Amino acid sequence: MKDTYNTSSPLVILAVESSCDETSAAISKNGRVLSNIVATQAVHENYGGVVPELASRAHQQNIVPVVHQALREANITKTMLNAVAYTQGPGLLGALLVGSSFVKSLSWGLNIPLISVNHMQAHILAHFIDEPRPKFPFLCLTVSGGHTQLVVVHDYLDMEIIGETLDDAVGEAFDKIAKLLGLPYPGGPYLDKLASQGNPSRFPFPISSMPAMDFSFSGVKTAVLYFLRDQLKQHESFIEENLADLCASVQATLISMLLEKLEIAAHQIGVREIAIAGGVSANSGLRSQLEKLAQTNQWNVYIPKIEYCTDNAAMIAIAAHYQYLAGQTDTLTASPNPRMKFGRK
Repeated sequence: MKDTYNTSSPLVILAVESSCDETSAAISKNGRVLSNIVATQAVHENYGGVVPELASRAHQQNIVPVVHQALREANITKTMLNAVAYTQGPGLLGALLVGSSFVKSLSWGLNIPLISVNHMQAHILAHFIDEPRPKFPFLCLTVSGGHTQLVVVHDYLDMEIIGETLDDAVGEAFDKIAKLLGLPYPGGPYLDKLASQGNPSRFPFPISSMPAMDFSFSGVKTAVLYFLRDQLKQHESFIEENLADLCASVQATLISMLLEKLEIAAHQIGVREIAIAGGVSANSGLRSQLEKLAQTNQWNVYIPKIEYCTDNAAMIAIAAHYQYLAGQTDTLTASPNPRMKFGRK
């Protein structure tokens, strides 16, 4: 298999993302994204959450047309590719297997290098898809349905985790509380929209206190559950009549927990380059409050475009671009890792 790259020629990479319930393919050329195609899976709406087996089957159906569309939109043929990349983990094992198997077959058939990418590291590197790009070192709050982490980014491939959730991720808390409120799946975006119409001070919920830079969100979920149970005993229409205020209060509580630790970490480390990444970074309340905090602390804040916050292959392509330049290619024996870790700790 070819494992050298002439830096005077274009570096073209096809990347595939299949960690959960989006099938995505992207093409990058010399670190610039030419296409980024995402196919969503509406089937999970019927179950109120992602069903792993159904996700795997949908990936099998979507992956070929998504890759073809990404190549076509970028005006790239398979013979022009220098490398192929895929999400190795973390994620759902069956979903990861679909993407890895497909990309490995391309690597073998085209005789080009294979690059295995960590999904969470790629979320952070999504900041290098477009301008403006953060300067090293910067502090990144990575928030998604499966992870909540504070990461010091020293370089493209040198990252240090200084804090993370000890139980639920904040995205999971948003979705599960939204489900308690009777909102459709996925609930986070619906809760965010309704929160903009409500009073965030109406219903104060307790904020968990955790040591150092770590987070805990299970207590907030429990507090909301018990609060709703008690209120519904007295008034069965309580949720419907107070829905916007409930959403606003929940969102304000979760965001305050995130930004409190972010501000403490930024002061302790002494950085003013601040970024957010992951699916929850699309939350309008989080973006708004972070911008206000940035003005107070004179931070330079970096927030990816919405399409690069949620799961997408463009971020996998950018991560693969820097890994390839660093000589980090893989073999066909590499396996998906649902609990894959990254960085220093």
